[in-house]
Amino acid sequence: MVIGIWGKKIGMTQVFSKDKVVPVTVLDVSHWYVTGIKTKESDGYTAIQVGRLKDRYVDKPFSLQWLKKLTTYFDFIREIKADEQDLANYTIGKPFKVTKDIIAAGAEVDVSGVTKGCGFAGVIRRHGFSGGPASHGSSFGRAPGSIGFMTACGRVIKGKKLPGRMGGVQRMMRNLEVIEADVEPHIMLVKGSIPGKTGTLVFIRKSKR
Repeated sequence: MVIGIWGKKIGMTQVFSKDKVVPVTVLDVSHWYVTGIKTKESDGYTAIQVGRLKDRYVDKPFSLQWLKKLTTYFDFIREIKADEQDLANYTIGKPFKVTKDIIAAGAEVDVSGVTKGCGFAGVIRRHGFSGGPASHGSSFGRAPGSIGFMTACGRVIKGKKLPGRMGGVQRMMRNLEVIEADVEPHIMLVKGSIPGKTGTLVFIRKSKR
């Protein structure tokens, strides 16, 4: 079976669920088309290649000629693992069928994406250090402090929390509840926050736990 679907993060809002305000992330899983099928005979593995149409071509009738220039008509080209027996259910040039057991309300999903890139950051922002005191003549400021190894010729141990590049890494949020889901407009409301900024491409799969 197809293990998941690709979607685009729209942003965050809040809705009422069971008389409680719930923070949700809005995901758009629409306008995905099958652009290729990978088989063991030709590629060595089985998967479905999908592409998301650019906004300017969404309202235009789909043409098979678009598949010859994928970068012109599609924003993203991605692959989804699938079993060999499922490949017969998909046709190149047809809209990608959304798996209802993933998009259904009440289902639990895992969402993975690339976190926001924050550039070079210090230890206070990157690791949550408190910094030094703000009065009584302290000059510690926002410095990370001692990094010694308590020896004469010490070394910096691996994994030490220091300033550096923050964000821009692959992360996954597990066991998120689908609050609302509409198959026709292909919009999902997932409880809580997920990695990435607005417009980030994320992968949604049925929770394995």
